[in-house]
Amino acid sequence: MPPRVLVTRPAHDAAAWVDALQAHGMRAQALALMAIGPCRGEGARQALLAARATLYEDCGYRAVMFVSGNAVQHFLGATPAPLPAATRAWTPGPGTAQALLALGIPAGQIDGPPPDAPQFESETLWQRVHAQIRPGDRVLIVRGDSPATSPARVAPTAGAGRDWLAARLREAGAQVELLAVYQRELPAWDAAQRQLARQAATDGSVWLLSSSESVANLQQLMPGQSWQQARALATHERIAAQAKHMGFGYVKQCRPALEDVVASIESSP
Repeated sequence: MPPRVLVTRPAHDAAAWVDALQAHGMRAQALALMAIGPCRGEGARQALLAARATLYEDCGYRAVMFVSGNAVQHFLGATPAPLPAATRAWTPGPGTAQALLALGIPAGQIDGPPPDAPQFESETLWQRVHAQIRPGDRVLIVRGDSPATSPARVAPTAGAGRDWLAARLREAGAQVELLAVYQRELPAWDAAQRQLARQAATDGSVWLLSSSESVANLQQLMPGQSWQQARALATHERIAAQAKHMGFGYVKQCRPALEDVVASIESSP
């Protein structure tokens, strides 16, 4: 019997992964290690309205980079207007591109890593889009945030993510704006979810980890739990390193694409 696979993405993102893995014969189950909600407060609302207004001005944004499907939904999902034809939509991977397509953004307006890229991330995206930028161009990076007081906040890693991309854009002469439109939070588990997590720490289940912050959340949700018998499949080297540091006894890394995840699970000892 194949091992149980725990899909740890936020609840609204996990369903498609669970269905796809089950279609490949996997015993997949969702156990969210992160909750997603809108950024709250008047300041966040005003910043969102200002960015949307700038988007539709003459000479608005040369490009809008969406760090995830959540960024797409929280920035564009509430407005029916498409992106201006002159504005490029940048994505770090196919999941975010699919979220844009679902809202009617034409495929020809979307830039991202190729489907066979070793990793879906900002560094790979930059290789595809750097020639678009001219000095003075405005670029908006739409992202998520964590509460400043959250113990699960992960320290930024040099050369990683949106900060790295923003630095490259500024070096190219662009004006960069960063807009937080959603907030990553600790999920509220019930007793059954906690019991599932305890079992999965020792019974050979595979934890499918797609975020370093989710790994930190797991440590906060299960303080004192030993992870020496736990098995993890991480979709990036930084996530794998976080899981190893936490104490997972077995950690394997693969690309965050369905076929790679399935192959990695099937080939694991």
